[in-house]
Parts: sequence; C-alpha cells; structure tokens
Amino acid sequence: MSKYLIEGTYAAEGAKGLLKQGGTSRHAQIRAMVEELGGSVEAFYWAFGESDFYIFADLPDNATAAAIGLTVSGSGAVRTRTTVLLTPEEIDQARGRTIDYKAPGA
Repeated sequence: MSKYLIEGTYAAEGAKGLLKQGGTSRHAQIRAMVEELGGSVEAFYWAFGESDFYIFADLPDNATAAAIGLTVSGSGAVRTRTTVLLTPEEIDQARGRTIDYKAPGA
C-alpha cells in the first residue's frame, strides 16, 4: 500500500451538501468509499484556508488514487489534489540508487 494526501476544496454546491449532511456524515461516506477500494483512511481533518479538508489514506496503487480523484472532482462539487507520500525508508532506498544523469549544460 502507498500513502496519499488528498486535499479538497468544496464548490458552492458541495458546501451546500456539507451543510445539509454534516462533517461526520461526509467523513463516514469517504471512509466507506476508500475501504471499498481496498484502502484505509489514516486521518481526516477539516481545515480553514485554501483547502477545506485533508485526508491521509493508504491506497493499493496510483490507479486507485487517480480513480478517486477523477470521480470526486468529476462530480463538480469538490476539487481535489492528490500527493503521493513517501516514508523515510523509501527516501533511503531512493538515496541508495545509482542513476546515470548529466545536468543540462554539464
């Protein structure tokens, strides 16, 4: 499983739905959707600012993350951004790989 940060910003219609259904109802629906896709929600937070919510989720793969983003953003009620998160161990693995690369102009 890979970890992802999903940020979302509600459009006017989405905000109306949130006001009608409430925050715990939306959290439960999102958790159920993620679990149905074979993942889990590690944390879910509402926020002030540019993003209305932040979700930390474990998902099976990038295709699953993309499917969530396309489906949710495609509703028109929410705009999402998804970031793949890396563990410290994954950074250590990347650090240990040798890559033949020359910078432009080098």
